Amino acid sequence: MFKKAKQFFSPANKDLRKKVWFTFAMLFVFKLGTAVVVPGVNADLNVGFLELLNVLGGGAMQNFSIFALGVMPYITASIIIQLLQMDIIPYFTELSKQGQTGRNKINQITRVLGIVLAFVQGYMFSFAFIPNGTVSDYIEVSLVLTAGTSLLLWIGDEITKKGLGNGTSMIIMAGILASTPYMFTQAYSELVTVSAGAMGVAKFVLFIILYLVIVLGVLFVQLAERRIPIQYVNKTNNIFANKQTYLPFKLNSAGVVPVIFASALISAPALIAQFSKNEGMMKFVNEWLSLTSVTGFLIFIVFIIAFSFFYTFIVIKPKEMAENLQKSGGYIPGIRPGEETIKYVSKVLIRLTVVGSVFLAIIAGLPYIFGMISDLPSTVSIGGTGLLIVIGVILEIYRQLESNLISRSYKRRRVY
Repeated sequence: MFKKAKQFFSPANKDLRKKVWFTFAMLFVFKLGTAVVVPGVNADLNVGFLELLNVLGGGAMQNFSIFALGVMPYITASIIIQLLQMDIIPYFTELSKQGQTGRNKINQITRVLGIVLAFVQGYMFSFAFIPNGTVSDYIEVSLVLTAGTSLLLWIGDEITKKGLGNGTSMIIMAGILASTPYMFTQAYSELVTVSAGAMGVAKFVLFIILYLVIVLGVLFVQLAERRIPIQYVNKTNNIFANKQTYLPFKLNSAGVVPVIFASALISAPALIAQFSKNEGMMKFVNEWLSLTSVTGFLIFIVFIIAFSFFYTFIVIKPKEMAENLQKSGGYIPGIRPGEETIKYVSKVLIRLTVVGSVFLAIIAGLPYIFGMISDLPSTVSIGGTGLLIVIGVILEIYRQLESNLISRSYKRRRVY
C-alpha cells in the first residue's frame, strides 16, 4: 500500500495526480450547485418518500436546488434502454450488436431520454412541492431542474474523459459522502451531548463500531465471487499454459439497481398522490405503502429480491455465455457444452443471487429498521443504498489507479 502511494506521488505520475485534482474540482462545482436553490421555492422541504433521491444528491432535493434531480433521470433512462435491448424492440437489439458504433448511438439515445425524463420528473416535483403555483411557474422550475441535470451529465462526462473513474458514479458518491460528516455530528450530538456521561460516550462508540462492521460486511460481499474454472481445447503449451482461466460471478451481480427499481416503484404512488392532491390516496399510501409501515417495508424487500433475480439474468445471460464459450473452444470441466452448460451456469447464478439479494435487502432495509428501534433523527442511520454505492465506487477507483500504476511501472521497466 505504502509502495503504491509513494509511486503515485512520484514525479513520473504528475499527469495522474492532475486527473485526481481535476476530479475534485468538478465535484466541488457539483457541491456548490447543491446549495443554489431554485428561485421561488422553500429551501427546506420535507422530502419524505424521496429520501433516497435526497441522499444520492447530497441533500439537493431537500434544498430543492438546481441539482435536485441529480443524475437519477439518466440512470433511469439507462435501465430502460438496457431493458429494451432484450429483444423487446429489435432496433435496440441490433444496436447492441454493432460494437462501438452501436454503443455510441445507444448513449446518445439514453441522454435524450434522460433529459426528457428529467423534465417530466421536474414538472411532477414542482407541482407537488410548490403550492398555489401557475402552469408557467411549474414549467419554469422544470426547465431549471432539467438544465441542472444536463449540467451534471456534462460534468460527469468531463470527469470520465479527463478525471478519474466513471463521472456519473463519482457524482453520486460525492453526494452521499457530503452528508456523512453531518450524520456523525448529529449522532454525537444526540448520544453524547444530550445523553451526557459515560453511557452516552459508550453508545456513540458502539454506533461507530456497528457502522464499521457493516462497512466491512459490505466490502466482503462486494469482493466475494464464485470462480468457475474454464479449459480450452486449443490451448497451446507455452508459459501461460498452466495459468487457470475462470468465469468469475459476483455474489451480488445486480449491484444497487434492484434497490433503485424498488425505491422508484414504492415511491411512485406517493408521488402520484401528491401530484393529484388526493387526500384519500395520500392517507392510504401513508398507512400501507410508506416505508415506515410494515406492509410498505415488506413490499420494498420483496421488490429488491425479485428485481435482483430479474436484473442478474439481464446482465449475465447463461445462454449467450454458453454459446460464446463454445465458439471460443472453452468448456467447464465435467460439464458438456450447450444445454448442460446453460443449466449449470443458471443454477450457480440462482444460488449466488439468493444470498446476494437477501444481503442487498438487509443492507437497504437497515436504515428503516434502525429508525424504528432508535430514537435518533432520521438523518442518522446505518447501512443503506448509499453505503453500497460508495464502497463500489471506491473499489472501482482503486482498481483503476492500481492498473494505471502497474502499467506505467511496466512501461518504464521496458524502456530501461
